[in-house]
Amino acid sequence: MPYQLSLLDKSPVAQTGGAETALANTVSYAQAAEQAGYKRFWVAEHHHADELAGPSPEVLVSYLLASTKRIRIGSGGVMLQHYSPYKVAENFNLLAALGRGRVDLGVGKAPGGLPLSTKALQQETSSEKRLDFNSKLEQLSAFLGGDKIASGPFEGLAATPKPQVSAEKFVLGASPESALLAAHSGWDFVYAGHLNGDTANLQKTFDAYRNVTGKVPVLALGAVVAESQDAVDAAVSKIKIFKVHLASGQSVSVGTQEAAAEFARQAGETDYRVEEKHPNVLVGSAKQVKQKLDELHEQYGVTEFVLEFPAVSHEQRLAAIESLAGERLAIAA
Repeated sequence: MPYQLSLLDKSPVAQTGGAETALANTVSYAQAAEQAGYKRFWVAEHHHADELAGPSPEVLVSYLLASTKRIRIGSGGVMLQHYSPYKVAENFNLLAALGRGRVDLGVGKAPGGLPLSTKALQQETSSEKRLDFNSKLEQLSAFLGGDKIASGPFEGLAATPKPQVSAEKFVLGASPESALLAAHSGWDFVYAGHLNGDTANLQKTFDAYRNVTGKVPVLALGAVVAESQDAVDAAVSKIKIFKVHLASGQSVSVGTQEAAAEFARQAGETDYRVEEKHPNVLVGSAKQVKQKLDELHEQYGVTEFVLEFPAVSHEQRLAAIESLAGERLAIAA
């Protein structure tokens, strides 16, 4: 098969259910993905989000490892700006020891929430002492795997336990700068096409990563898989991405215009603009989505896609997991 499929799940909370149901659904998605032959199953990090039940991917990864047998399980991703690289390394070294050869660590630059949750997560560290993302990634790289640090302020320190097989490492992003950081840091790169559907930016970012590493990034996309046009249209109408740009230079993507305004309010800024983005969402029947994946594989050389199935019910998501895998296997055979 020319490419592999993986899944990203955000544990959406339905209007008729609570967090318990959302998390039980995530477990069932992971099990269905494993049964259908997907390569990886990743979970996200979102804070103070009533509609999502996943603020701690490392906790959920542990539970999913125990609930599955073969599929790789990981974070998509840990929002590294909030945390000690040493503690993240300890967590994922432990997970890698629990699920030998099955653990992925994806990290991202985004806050995963609005300014108040960021303030609460970072309140013990002053901005003057806080490491930037690049420095945190460098430290995390050194600690992952459990080896002792050879030199510097942490000489002799190790993030234990030392797993026999370390977690696979991914930087999540949507810019040439993020791709170059991943490339020069020795990390794989996932292009967040489900957040940024700009094809020119995608090509530029892919080129930046490929020119340094000789490898092609993983491509993350949204997908709506349904046999009826009405079902497709209903789901697509709910998928929105808005990027809020603050006068301070900060920018972040959110799901509604109201969330964009609230982000600015919590940040204490009145001078901002909101840009509606067009996420890269594949729509249609399983056969049609499979054909679009084939085209992207041919155009960009992608060997792995991470798919998210947004804005649909539990039953529709399960059906999409199974039908897309079945269509791909049938055509490949």
